[in-house]
Amino acid sequence: MEGTGSSTYHLPGMTVRPVDTRESRARRAPLPRALVLTAGLGTRLRPLTCVRAKAAVPVNGEPLARRVVAWLAAQGIRDQILNLHHRPATIAALVGDGGALGVRVRYSWEHPVLGSAGGPRHALPLLVDGGLDRFLLINGDTLTDVSIAACLDAHVASGALVTMAVVPNPSPEKYGGVAVDADGAVTGFTRRGEASPSYHFVGVQVASARAFEALPDGVPAESVTSLYPRLIAGEPGSVRAFVSNASFRDIGTPGDYLETSLALAALEGSRLVGRGASIAPSARLTRTVLWDDVVVGAEARLTECVVADRVRIPAGLRLARCAVIDAGGRSPGPGERVEHGLLIRAF
Repeated sequence: MEGTGSSTYHLPGMTVRPVDTRESRARRAPLPRALVLTAGLGTRLRPLTCVRAKAAVPVNGEPLARRVVAWLAAQGIRDQILNLHHRPATIAALVGDGGALGVRVRYSWEHPVLGSAGGPRHALPLLVDGGLDRFLLINGDTLTDVSIAACLDAHVASGALVTMAVVPNPSPEKYGGVAVDADGAVTGFTRRGEASPSYHFVGVQVASARAFEALPDGVPAESVTSLYPRLIAGEPGSVRAFVSNASFRDIGTPGDYLETSLALAALEGSRLVGRGASIAPSARLTRTVLWDDVVVGAEARLTECVVADRVRIPAGLRLARCAVIDAGGRSPGPGERVEHGLLIRAF
């Protein structure tokens, strides 16, 4: 469901009334550009991100970056920048210049990876040249249906430096949160597992250039742990929340990725088996995702697994709740094992 910002939300000890955006609609500036944050290492999604960048993984057959770019295009955002660092070719090969998706896409390269604040600072020349002042920041590893127009309205109406789209925190034991006062100002951030009431950030922000321009270019920096607390302390009310009832789907871990893929398959029709896959007639797959060019041998049994590109599942192998890639000489990390030439992580 789309978030409109028209409801009042109650959490224990907290009531937040979203900004009334009717006035600001009449004075909205031209739609801004968007920076889609796709440079991250995707460490929580290992070992799948040894094969593709996180934003390049197929979610029910459609690469995540293409889903995000197309979603922004459908809301009128036609000028987009993607930042790149980890396995950049896997993203650029899928998105290109954006022409196939009806948009213009440019890239901001990062060496080293610059983080959630350093990345936007590095991309500022692409985001605000030509007299623009504000831009969108979109996480490249989540899916939501929040209204971009309503979030922009709230940002313009409040005069904030940063506006974060949030929903009531669905799982405080799993997700860190955003602390918001009754006027909609962000007052801080909570760690996962904390009992204090909070909201959950859904990966969409509107930012004014001034929020980032004082940072040194090319230096790694984080927003929630460093920049935003400084802004909140120095200019109370400069970081605000846009509260809605938008949907949120996570791709953070192999388990999250599988659940999101299965949920979208139920809505869109299943495209869980990638191009060039070959499955022996006697093999059995249950709630399992195969990427491209996977071969599954006779009598194999895969239950709730994610199998990356070009993996060969040997005959008779039985796996449940595992992410699988071709080992290719890689050493296993924590929680991973090598078996039959495959790097396997249970989840």
